[in-house]
Amino acid sequence: MSNLLILPSFILLFLVFLLTGIHKIEEGHVGVYYTRGVLSSSITDPGYNFYFPLLTRYEMVQVTVQTDQVTEIPCGTSGGVMIYFDKIEVVNRLNKHHVYETVKNYTKEYDKIWIYDKIHHEINQFCSKHTLHEVFIEKFESLDEDLIFVLQNDLKEWVPGLEILSIRVTKPRIPPKIKTTFEAMEAEKTRFLIVKEHQKVKRQEAETKKRQAIIKAQSDLDVTSINMQKKLKEKENELKIANIENLMSLDREKSKVDAEHYKNVKELETSREKLSPEFIRYESIRSLTNNLVINIGSQVPMVRFVYAEKGKNENEEILEKIQENPDKEK
Repeated sequence: MSNLLILPSFILLFLVFLLTGIHKIEEGHVGVYYTRGVLSSSITDPGYNFYFPLLTRYEMVQVTVQTDQVTEIPCGTSGGVMIYFDKIEVVNRLNKHHVYETVKNYTKEYDKIWIYDKIHHEINQFCSKHTLHEVFIEKFESLDEDLIFVLQNDLKEWVPGLEILSIRVTKPRIPPKIKTTFEAMEAEKTRFLIVKEHQKVKRQEAETKKRQAIIKAQSDLDVTSINMQKKLKEKENELKIANIENLMSLDREKSKVDAEHYKNVKELETSREKLSPEFIRYESIRSLTNNLVINIGSQVPMVRFVYAEKGKNENEEILEKIQENPDKEK
């Protein structure tokens, strides 16, 4: 009877033991396992998984983007003033494929070594090399970029799977008396910047007016140049027209001279032809014929002929001879 009771109890205990080995890995994490205290290389994904209790334990490691806040960081400047950074936020992410080697080398608390402790160290190094004015004002704006550069270079060599995405640094907390001095300095600096910006605006306005004057002068010069070129073109066109008219007039005069020359040449040729013996004989005969007067009747007193082309004296002599011989026929 007792044996019958022991067996079900053992089975029940075994089932409870197995059920305690079922566990859940949250989204954004992976599971790492220690078997008999040794880290196993097997990594589980989010969801329900199983391990053997008593022999194995597990831990979840975040592989999504996370923000580590490093607070209350003391900082002693090169001048001996102690200030505090209330909070520095480091946005980082561990690559899933580097979880095993990172946890093996630095445990699950890898970020304590390479983020928290590293930030403290770098801030103290930074402050010890600079004055309060440099830390608080001059170099503060580039502090986050400098921290990213330093951390990323070290992590690239020692923790290649850990990536620094960004760092946000709050303004350090300084003693009240010094803070008042800095506030006065900042107010004076602000006034100086306002005056400087006002002067800059005035210079820009003066430069703008100067450029506008230059543009206007250049525009006026261009207009004057265009007008001069226009007038010059007009004069050139007038000169061309005058040259053309002169050439046309010269051609007309030349044509007239040529025509007159041709006329004179033709008249000269005609005159030369008139001086030939045949033409002279012809003209003599034609002249006698044209100037001959014949009277026909019962009483013919006389026959008269005169040469119109001869002079008056010769005609009178001919008439006298005819009158002396009225019966003579010619």
